[in-house]
Amino acid sequence: MGKFRVFVDGQEGTTGLEINERLQKRSDVEILKIDPAKRKDAGERAKFINQADVVFLCLPDAASKEAVTLVDNPSTRIIDGSTAHRVAEGWAYGIPELSDRHRRDIEKAKRVSNPGCYSTGFIMLMYPLIKEGIVPADHPVTCHAVTGYSGGGRGLIEIFEADENNLKLSSPSFYSLNLSHKHLPEMQKHSGLAHSPIFTPIIGKYYRGMTVAIPLYTEKLKTTAAEINSLYSKYYKDQRFVKVLPMNIQDSFEWGYLNAESCNYTNNIEILVFGDDRQALIAARLDNLGKGASGAAIQNMNIMLGLDEACGLT
Repeated sequence: MGKFRVFVDGQEGTTGLEINERLQKRSDVEILKIDPAKRKDAGERAKFINQADVVFLCLPDAASKEAVTLVDNPSTRIIDGSTAHRVAEGWAYGIPELSDRHRRDIEKAKRVSNPGCYSTGFIMLMYPLIKEGIVPADHPVTCHAVTGYSGGGRGLIEIFEADENNLKLSSPSFYSLNLSHKHLPEMQKHSGLAHSPIFTPIIGKYYRGMTVAIPLYTEKLKTTAAEINSLYSKYYKDQRFVKVLPMNIQDSFEWGYLNAESCNYTNNIEILVFGDDRQALIAARLDNLGKGASGAAIQNMNIMLGLDEACGLT
């Protein structure tokens, strides 16, 4: 079998660069390279898009929507890293670990929307609880999350790494204070919630790594933290990139702190549960540029092409 031809549209961005870096190590992939001077030329992009078996879109929403209109080869598969198609009809949502149906949808899809980084953590925490009836779909849910600044792309990286901003950006900072973060539509739809969660993201002065956390009154939900941890262990037991850790392991952390960087440079996501019979804090830890972006994109490509889903990710 020949090599799979892959084109990264938006190869200069953070996610595009990481996808290229991962693919360059593989012998089963031929990366199609556009002349940088023509990377915004629609005709030239269309040529590369239609030559490819798989196209990664690492573009702003409007440019991703335009790129899809350039496809005239029925065999070309698209994996979109933007928010443009995450709640769109006809697009598979790229978290295969959620269920057999999600994995089958990705396997047969010509169009896959790669999830947002925050969304990946939130949905992988909430979907099993709603599916199994532990949390009602109309339950009011609050989510707090912290991320490294690389998730904001090149512009934000430049702001955080500029010497003149060292003091201004030295502390973690809440943002999206209008409570309308762009990941909210997919967080609601793909978790199964009837209403959007209250979501408060925080950006820290470190490059990569993310923790997503959701507090729950287990007493009101007629469950316990231990039962939730057991559910996760059973639900994700066959998923190679999901690590459900023993509950209440805070004493094993240095200083008792749950840092956000332990999954960096992997495609892993860790699920953690803290609490007791009255309340729980459920958390997901992942690399916002790995399982939260480029790693997930490669995993989805592998599934679409009928390959081992861990190819190029271990």
